[in-house]
Amino acid sequence: MNTKAKRLFDIEGRVALVTGSGRGMGLGIVRALATQGAKVVVNDYFPERVEQAVAALRAEGFEVCAAPGDITKAEVREQIVATARREFGEIDILVNNAGVPPAMPDSLRKFKDLKDEDFEIQLDLNLRAILGLTRLVVDGMCERSFGRIIVITSESWRQGMGMGLSNYAAAKSAALGFMRHLAHEVGRRGVTVNAVSLGCMNNFGYDEIAKATTAVGRAGTPEDVGAVVSYLVANEASWMTGQTLALNGGSSTI
Repeated sequence: MNTKAKRLFDIEGRVALVTGSGRGMGLGIVRALATQGAKVVVNDYFPERVEQAVAALRAEGFEVCAAPGDITKAEVREQIVATARREFGEIDILVNNAGVPPAMPDSLRKFKDLKDEDFEIQLDLNLRAILGLTRLVVDGMCERSFGRIIVITSESWRQGMGMGLSNYAAAKSAALGFMRHLAHEVGRRGVTVNAVSLGCMNNFGYDEIAKATTAVGRAGTPEDVGAVVSYLVANEASWMTGQTLALNGGSSTI
């Protein structure tokens, strides 16, 4: 009998890119993937967040590198992928976590007060950036017969709310539609495509709302998100694709 237990969700040596990961949920994802053995590229719109995150993670013994920049710009996306290849090699795991423009949530407005550019800002970050990054890495994933593409979304796509999220939810919904179709295009090449849909997390002051509306009575944490993503990117999740996993604490409002 073999008494040596195999570590579940082992991604030793895999290369991951996590966007919007200088803090919060994104940083939780980075730490979880690095703990499972991945080499992780840390991206964020704000360079100082990336620098602080990378310094802290390296001090913990993790293999990470910095690739700050605005992923809504095509040339920046190319630079980020080039950095990943130079530092660690080809990207095996793409986690599209960035989704909140710098001015949000302070910029929330009802539909009647929104302009076309307010929708374009959300579409640039929550759809076009995902399409652009996926285009840069998915062919290589197919050639190597392994790839994991994750979209981090929000439960606002599922449940209508009156707090001024129509442009945000519209872009998130579009990304989920893309995710489902891409999953069918690349599934037989060893590449899976899934989404994690977040409920009330412990940022933006949602703790009190979560206490009242979730089955577990608390907001979600970066560790909660990192754990789910760790499963989705592992070999054990090779039969899980085209799915949107609700991570919402059993929210009673959704």
